[in-house]
Amino acid sequence: MAAEQAFAELAPALDKIDRLVADHRPGHGLVRAFYMDPDVYALDMERVFRRHWHCIGHASIIPNAGDFELFKIDAEAIIVSRTEDGSIHAFLNVCRHRGAEVCTKQKGNARFFVCPYHAWTYANDGSLRAARLMPRDFDRTAHGLKKLHVRVADGLIFICFADEPLDFSIIEQSLRTTCGQYGWGDAKVAYRETYAVDANWKLAVENYVECYHCGPAHPEYSQTHALEQPAEKIVELNAKMEQRTCALGIDIATGDNWQNSAQGKEAIHTFRYALYDGVKSGSEDGSPVAPLMGRFTEFDGGVTSIHLGGTSFLVCYPDHGMIYRFIPKTVDTCEMELIWLVRGDAEEGKDYDLEKLTWLWKVTTAEDKTIIEHTARGVRSNYFVPGPIAPMEYNELRYIQWYLDEIGRA
Repeated sequence: MAAEQAFAELAPALDKIDRLVADHRPGHGLVRAFYMDPDVYALDMERVFRRHWHCIGHASIIPNAGDFELFKIDAEAIIVSRTEDGSIHAFLNVCRHRGAEVCTKQKGNARFFVCPYHAWTYANDGSLRAARLMPRDFDRTAHGLKKLHVRVADGLIFICFADEPLDFSIIEQSLRTTCGQYGWGDAKVAYRETYAVDANWKLAVENYVECYHCGPAHPEYSQTHALEQPAEKIVELNAKMEQRTCALGIDIATGDNWQNSAQGKEAIHTFRYALYDGVKSGSEDGSPVAPLMGRFTEFDGGVTSIHLGGTSFLVCYPDHGMIYRFIPKTVDTCEMELIWLVRGDAEEGKDYDLEKLTWLWKVTTAEDKTIIEHTARGVRSNYFVPGPIAPMEYNELRYIQWYLDEIGRA
């Protein structure tokens, strides 16, 4: 009866969203309600964020037994920890007694988490170890912290909230043939920065997946990256890049597996693109910023880009890597977290200069924050009508259709 009542209460919102999906004009952007309506945002959380896998970071952030870090997505707080056997676990920061937060620190090292309210004590794998003054027939094994599914692939930690998560095997395979070639499994985090954005999370993601805006909005990025060039020029540059990569004996697999969840598998799209001739890495002047990684013995003048599960994006250069996380906070705010990776044995100040390593993507992301917030303010207008998507925004079309498939399915 309770489930039927909940569905009845939700039905008007679902009907409204179904109409929005049905009325979407192919080849155009999303209408205002997709960015402004709290009901749409709630369904985003249910069908995108609690259904799909999310990259939470790199395993090097918790290198030792007992290390933990707290992550927040919308209203959910997740503890990610490493146990004595080296395995990584993720569970909700919600006591199974009265719901208090059991972890009150952002990061640290602990064998146990003790709830500050009634002192229920949990091991760092989430299991309940002590519940003071509870009756003898109380079953501790049934009251551990709510666990999330965890996968670690090529050094990257992924979590999923779903009871039955989407098949992760295509992700593992794709990361092995991409990030694996760049040595990400042996990498470490050199720097992390989070950008608060006054915009709905989809506006931030949509901005990331297209480079139609790169020329006018990112002059620094466009000096070294060739994505804003006409298609025939990109084909020529990419062919030269692939020749250089093959000459190094490296084969980086690309592919479009951007399926929706109806197929029971996670979505991933991998592609490569060239830097301009003579440019070696993503830096202010195109020069190297860190030691070569993985199988690379020389620079190939290329970039491998990975779009994964709708909220996680990866960028691979031969000498460093980038993880881009999009994190919803409220219907009209989100965060973008950038994580810079370098070779595991690289030393700051000796093998890389942190300012040079982070310069390009700091500048680019600050510019992105500005233009995303410009767009959010415009979209709030009651008179906003989305225009046609440009040919250069083909990845945006792919993303929008994927999102509509996810949000529109029961």
